Amino acid sequence: LPGDSRTKIAFITYDSMIHFYSFQEGASQPQMLVVSDIDGMLHSPLFTYFCELVHDLLKILPKMFTHTMETQSALGPALQAAFKLVSSTGGRVAVFQTQLPSVGAGALKSREDPNQRASAKVSETIRSNRLITFLYLSETQSYNGDLAEVLGSSLVPFPAGISRYSAGCIYYYPSYHQQHNPVQVEKFQKELKRYLTRKIGFEAVMRIRCTKGETCQQLELVFILLGLSIHTFHGNFFVRSTDLLSLPNVNPDAGFAVQMSIEDNLTDMQVVSFQAALLYTSSKGERRIRVHTMCLPVVSSLADIYAGADVQAIIGLLANMGVDRSVSASLSDARDALVNAVIDSLSAYRSSVLSGQQPGLMTPSSLRLFPLFVLALLKQKAFRTGTSTRLDDRVYAMCQVKSQALVYLMLMVHPNLYRVDKLTDEGAMNIGDKTIPQPPLLQLSVEKLSKDGAFLMDAGSVMFLWIGRNCEQTFLSQVLGVPSYAAIPQNMTQLPELDTAESSRMRAFISWLREQRPFFPLLHVIRDESPLKASFLQNMIEDRTESALSYYEFLLHVQQQVNK
Repeated sequence: LPGDSRTKIAFITYDSMIHFYSFQEGASQPQMLVVSDIDGMLHSPLFTYFCELVHDLLKILPKMFTHTMETQSALGPALQAAFKLVSSTGGRVAVFQTQLPSVGAGALKSREDPNQRASAKVSETIRSNRLITFLYLSETQSYNGDLAEVLGSSLVPFPAGISRYSAGCIYYYPSYHQQHNPVQVEKFQKELKRYLTRKIGFEAVMRIRCTKGETCQQLELVFILLGLSIHTFHGNFFVRSTDLLSLPNVNPDAGFAVQMSIEDNLTDMQVVSFQAALLYTSSKGERRIRVHTMCLPVVSSLADIYAGADVQAIIGLLANMGVDRSVSASLSDARDALVNAVIDSLSAYRSSVLSGQQPGLMTPSSLRLFPLFVLALLKQKAFRTGTSTRLDDRVYAMCQVKSQALVYLMLMVHPNLYRVDKLTDEGAMNIGDKTIPQPPLLQLSVEKLSKDGAFLMDAGSVMFLWIGRNCEQTFLSQVLGVPSYAAIPQNMTQLPELDTAESSRMRAFISWLREQRPFFPLLHVIRDESPLKASFLQNMIEDRTESALSYYEFLLHVQQQVNK
């Protein structure tokens, strides 16, 4: 764990009551203290320095509630107790929750309508998390901790707001089961280890300064925040005042963004400057400051603006704004706004930059992929309609949009597709003693698939290895370890460690992809008959579906609107 010998730890468990654990020096095992009056609860200092008693508790904890008949969840009172425990020192609170809070403060009932999963009417259900968010906000005056929530099914919309205001994060494990779903268990173990051991800073505040004549209008995604005039913001943090952003914790896995507005004339300036200052306490108790400064040139030509556009940053900003619009207005409004962003930008380019009327849809080179990425956004779980999408899945996708770093957000929006049945060392990367193949990227269309090949789709938090029905026997035997296509297991999630060059290349490539990110992507090996084939095909952004346009059809629609 980060920190030193002064690091302290406490445990709270809960059902309809709250259970504290006392680690007294000289005791043979931890003592459980049960509080049945969850509405008038007083807390005791139950922190302990990390010791053998903590190991003992972790070993016996699963057995203590094996035969319990309790089905209630007093999440609200448990959170209140946890906040009081860390209010004087700061720290982190990790919540492990598998059902809705049902008793005590913040108790809720499910509001999801299964018949509306494919519709755009989700904003009211998403907004229902405000009840439990208010529970957290009542404690923020003295709280300096980070809150991470590990969630099972039917829960994500409700506590999402707590992580947002505590600069925390949410992990979601649908269908989690120790015996029946071992792949989710592995994912949980690896991500929990990353969460507990990653570098962290506490009690942080962030300010952003800019050249006179500009103000901070909108704050959105990772590491540069708190402006002079905050209009809207995205990411996980809490704004204490109009000019002070509070980050109870800072970690390397989160992301933020900032949008500026120009208030004065900049014609007499050649450059504008931006500076972000972060003040925080390290895990060893040292108070530190980190400053980032950036200078950008001032241009007078709109063509220069288009030439310098960062399409991925634009997509990240639009995705965050789309989530806010989905909650404050409706999913339909958010989708319309995303499409209009493409139409408006290309219309301005056509009318203000191009000379004369050009046939077809003209885009600057920097925005060549802009329509494709917006179409990809429209087809993602956070914004899609016409396809049955569980509320948990949709809201978790929205949480990822609001908190992920841009590089991982783009993988979620537009996955990478590789052909992997013929990996070679040609053009490979050498990292230490490992050789990492670098297969070319393919377009996200079924036209790029072939029945005699194998294709790996990297969608950020999940990977799909699709095996064609006529895939070569060499790949099946030397990578998958099966004699034939029919012998591929239905729920295969791991590649066997075979003593073959093909197996080594494949496993090295997948390991390299996984090592580059702070979460653990699951791998699903799928055949044509696999139930997960639908999820694989839904990421084929360029293809038409029953409820969404193909890339070609979307370009025609944009062209018609631009040429009006």
